[in-house]
Amino acid sequence: MALVNEHFLKLPGSYLFSDIAKKVNSFKITHPKQDVIRLGIGDVTRPLPPACIEAMHKAVDEMADAKTFRGYGPEQGYDFLIEAILKNDFAPRGVHLSPAEIFINDGAKSDTGSIGELLRWDNSMAITDPVYPVYVDSNIMCGRAGVLEEGGTWSNVTYLPCTEENGFVPELPKHRVDLIYLCYPNNPTGTTLTHEQLKKWVDYALANDTLIVFDAAYEAYIHEDNVPHSIYEIRGAKKVAIEIRSFSKTAGFTGVRCGYTVVPKELTAATLEGERIPLNQLWNRRQCTKFNGTSYITQRAAEAIYTPEGKQQVKANIDYYMQNATTMRKSLEAAGLKVYGGVNAPYLWLKTPNGIGSWRFFEQMLYEANVVGTPGVGFGPSGEGFLRLTAFGTHEDCAEAMRRIRKWLA
Repeated sequence: MALVNEHFLKLPGSYLFSDIAKKVNSFKITHPKQDVIRLGIGDVTRPLPPACIEAMHKAVDEMADAKTFRGYGPEQGYDFLIEAILKNDFAPRGVHLSPAEIFINDGAKSDTGSIGELLRWDNSMAITDPVYPVYVDSNIMCGRAGVLEEGGTWSNVTYLPCTEENGFVPELPKHRVDLIYLCYPNNPTGTTLTHEQLKKWVDYALANDTLIVFDAAYEAYIHEDNVPHSIYEIRGAKKVAIEIRSFSKTAGFTGVRCGYTVVPKELTAATLEGERIPLNQLWNRRQCTKFNGTSYITQRAAEAIYTPEGKQQVKANIDYYMQNATTMRKSLEAAGLKVYGGVNAPYLWLKTPNGIGSWRFFEQMLYEANVVGTPGVGFGPSGEGFLRLTAFGTHEDCAEAMRRIRKWLA
């Protein structure tokens, strides 16, 4: 008899965004004439940059010719894309990496959920709270998170609250932990860490032999000079950090699927006997076993992001979304609401009025304003009393959503 991994049975009945989709679909069935504006799930709406489309068409033509056809590619990614990443994402910021430290993936979510496979199940871990659900759920699946306690926390997870009181900048753990997940610019709060603030985390990791998984999926939205785009801009970070990036929100690749993970050769973890093992080698071994590589066509599209035309087109799309964020922030503040984020990230973290619970406010806004957000408590206990809105809609939808919310709250 095959036995199940019982850690999976500890998971919530469904993923956060699946719950939201069910509630929205139920509303649409009972209110078929209502036009619902979705500002909940962080999916983009702008089409792919023309440079990427052109590159994909060219790659498809290559696949149609026996002379230029490509079969299995390298699990780590094609050199042409890796070199473009090194030249454009890191070298200008004074970060020097080797091609062997870059691993192309099919989107940040896959590697974010899988990176924990390199570590023993009994490593201690810390997360900021609220947090992207994948960090917690993937650790529940392997048993690392422990058991669910009252209040919705997990017994083996150290929670680092991000609240109004601390400006959504979490404090360092008060004790040593083995693993820390950080996401900046932050999902869901839309807030950031300055260079000095991020340096404190790297210094902590160096002093405590802690591994940081740094999710930089939204770095392209950073507009302020004192906010680092990569954790490797901090001295010593290569010894303690894995960085994960995505082209999903940068270039609209949510339906194409491509990103990359950086595992520096300097980064090691220990065996029980104290032997230091390079994680770069382990991740390469894992990828060669479980991943056949991102498609050639997709990687050619990603390479085009870094052409002069591609950079200009990507910037135009990001500017479009950030115009939405500015419009939404001003409109919500004018309605008397407290709003955070939306400056270096496409997310706005809205405080619910009069202490209303996150799910109740979500449902009221859906039924009375026909606008969808994401309940903050779905990202963790410290998210209670907040709602996340995304700026990834069209100008028209975002403006109309704000009009509806203002009218509803008036």
